[in-house]
Amino acid sequence: MNPLWLLRMSKWARNPPSDKRVALVFVVIAICLALFAYEYFFGAPDWMKVERVKRP
Repeated sequence: MNPLWLLRMSKWARNPPSDKRVALVFVVIAICLALFAYEYFFGAPDWMKVERVKRP
C-alpha cells in the first residue's frame, strides 16, 4: 500500500467527513445502481445502441 494512502486514512480518522457528504455519496451510488438495474432489466433504448457502419 502506498504511504500516501496511509496518511489520507489517518487524516480521515482524525477529521471524518460530515453527515451530509456521506449521505450525498450514498445517494449518488443509489442513483447509479438504479440506472444500472433499469438498463439491465428493461434494456437500453434504441437511440443508445451502437450501429456498425459498413464500409463500401
